[in-house]
Amino acid sequence: MVKLIIGKKGSGKTKKLIDAVKVATDTSNGNVVCIEKGPALTYDIPHKTRLVNIENFGVVGYDAFYGFLCGICAGNYDVTDIFVDATLRIGSRDYNELLEFIKKVKPLSEDSNTVITFTVSCDESELPAEIFDFAERF
Repeated sequence: MVKLIIGKKGSGKTKKLIDAVKVATDTSNGNVVCIEKGPALTYDIPHKTRLVNIENFGVVGYDAFYGFLCGICAGNYDVTDIFVDATLRIGSRDYNELLEFIKKVKPLSEDSNTVITFTVSCDESELPAEIFDFAERF
């Protein structure tokens, strides 16, 4: 399952993400991963959660980002949840590219039995309507 936390800058997306990470960490029978761009969430995420600063791995653009997610899912079959903050800063602000990325992530999520949640910093009306055929609103 793919979920999107959508809202303009300052609307509380990261707070929702942090709360969801805490719940998943407390209830998961596997591992929870949180991906961020920069070291902003270090003190907000439970220590049991694997916090990954994607800047340390040179990931730029949606193709590299998809490969990175595939590596996480392939490297550890116990990952139940992946949370991503600052999705558009990792991939790009091109919403059509985001749509194509989400189309690829959905089967990955289903095949690996992993819930993947992304924060998307924009107004929902800016996104292609088709994106909700592949992801649900958080």
